[in-house]
Amino acid sequence: MSSEIEGAPFAENHEGVAPSDPASALLTGAIPVVPTGIAYQDPAAEVPQLAPYAEALLTGAIPVVAEAAPVTAALPIVAPATGAIPAVLAEPELFTGAIPVLAEPAALTGAIPVMLPDEAVEAEPPTLEQWQVPPYLRWSMHHIKDFLPVRMIDPAPRPREIERRRAELETLTVSHPWEDRVASFADVMQQSFTDGWLVMHRGTVVAERYFDELTESGAHLLMSVSKSLTATVAGIVADAGELDLDKPVTDYVPELKDSGYDGATVRQLVDMRTGVKFSEEYLNNDAEVRLLEEAIGWAPKRHPEVPDSLLGFLATLQKKTEHGEAFDYKSCETDALGFVIERAAGEHTADVMSKRLWHPMSAEFAANVGVDSVGAGMFDGGVSATLRDLAKFGHLFVNQGRAADGTQVLTEEWVNDTFAGGEDSREAFAKSPEPTLMPGGMYRNGFWFPGESGDVMLALGIHGQMIYMNRVTGVVGVKLSSWPTPQDAEKLFWTLRSFEAASWALSSGAA
Repeated sequence: MSSEIEGAPFAENHEGVAPSDPASALLTGAIPVVPTGIAYQDPAAEVPQLAPYAEALLTGAIPVVAEAAPVTAALPIVAPATGAIPAVLAEPELFTGAIPVLAEPAALTGAIPVMLPDEAVEAEPPTLEQWQVPPYLRWSMHHIKDFLPVRMIDPAPRPREIERRRAELETLTVSHPWEDRVASFADVMQQSFTDGWLVMHRGTVVAERYFDELTESGAHLLMSVSKSLTATVAGIVADAGELDLDKPVTDYVPELKDSGYDGATVRQLVDMRTGVKFSEEYLNNDAEVRLLEEAIGWAPKRHPEVPDSLLGFLATLQKKTEHGEAFDYKSCETDALGFVIERAAGEHTADVMSKRLWHPMSAEFAANVGVDSVGAGMFDGGVSATLRDLAKFGHLFVNQGRAADGTQVLTEEWVNDTFAGGEDSREAFAKSPEPTLMPGGMYRNGFWFPGESGDVMLALGIHGQMIYMNRVTGVVGVKLSSWPTPQDAEKLFWTLRSFEAASWALSSGAA
C-alpha cells in the first residue's frame, strides 16, 4: 500500500545492515527517547566506521530544538475514517544484492537512512557482536531464549479467554508530530519496523496484527518496557507490606554499601533519581551501559576488570551527585531494584513477577528475563513477553488496578500515585540532564508521562517498544518493533499520535 499521503512518504521499512564494527554501534538497554541528533554526539568521532551515517544521525531532518506536541488530550482525527480494514497487511519486498545501497531518507521526515541488507540471517544464532544490529536484530528480538540464558516467568495456570470485537483503526488519519501532513494508522505501523501491534478498549481487543516471525504466542524482547514491569512488581511487594520504598537500598542489598547507592532510597530507584554515575553513551565502549552488558554476558568482554555478575558490577558504581535531585535516566537503577525486590520478597524477582503479576492478571503465555552467569535477572531491559499479555498489563492501569475479570492485581493507591506523580516529579523531570522532548511531562513508578496530562502514560523501550495507556478512554495500545537504530523521534511520536487517534475514535464511537 502507498505510504504517501499529503506529503513525503516514510523511509522504506527494510532491515538495515550493520556498520563494519557492529559491536560499537547499537546496544540494548534504554536511554531517554530523544532525537538521534541529541542522543548521538558525533558518532563518527567515536566510531570511524559510522562516518557515512554521521550527518544523518546528527541532523536527520529532525530539528534538535523542536518540541513534540504535548499529549494533553486525545487528538482529533484529521479526516473521517472510511474503508474496510485489510485482512492482511502486505509485507514490504526484501531488497537483496551483493552491494548494499544507502536508502534515501524520506524528505523532512526525520527518518534515519539505513543500509539495506545484502543477505539473510544465517541459520546459526548471531554472535554477541552481531545480535543487536541489523540484519540480525529482528530475529534476535524474537529469539532471546534460543541463544542467551533466561529465567522463565510462568503464565497463569488457567488464563481466561480474552474478549474481542472488530474496530476499524487502520484507516484512521494521523497527524505528523511536528509537520503539516498526515498518514494512515496502517502506514505508520507498516513503515516503522513493526513486529506486531495491538489495541485494547476497556479490556476487549479491537485490533491485532503480526508481521514477520512474531506470533500470538511469541515473546518479544521488551528492552526498557521491562523497567515498567519491574517497578510495578516493586509496588505490589510494597503494598503487601514487605518493602518500604523510603528505606535505604542498602538495607535490602548490603553488598551495595560501599557503592554509589549508599544513602539512596528505594523510591529514588523507582523514579530514577539517585546520584549514581552511569553513562548510557552507546557509542562509547567505556560507558557504564556497555560495561554492564559485559558483566551479564550480553556483549563481548573487552574490559577484564569488569566483574562477571550484575550485582558485582553494580557494587563498582560510584556517586556523582546528591541523591533525590533531578530525574536522571539510568538503566542500572532498575537492575538494583530487581535485587531489592528479591531480598524483600524472599525469592527470585522473576518468580515474584510470575506469581504476583502474571498469574493474577491472567497472562496467557510464558515470559522470560535474561540472566547473568549466576542467574540474576537483567530487569532493566531483559524481559521478553507477548503483545496480548502486555495489553493485559496496561489494562490494569486504565482499570484502577483490576484485571478484566475484576481481580484486583494492583492497589488503587499505587495506580493513582503513578498517574498523580510525586509533589516534585514534574520539576525533577524538567531538570533532567538529558533532553526528553516531553515538555511538562514526568517519570513516575517506571512510566513516562509525555505531556502535562496526568491521564496518558507510556512504557517505552529502545528499538520501538511501547505500551500506551489512557485511563480516560480505557484504551491500551502496544507496539513491538525492531527499529535498526535504538532511537528515532519521528517513529516514536508518530506511534504515540496513532494510538491517540485510536483512543479518540474508540471513545467517540467513530471506530
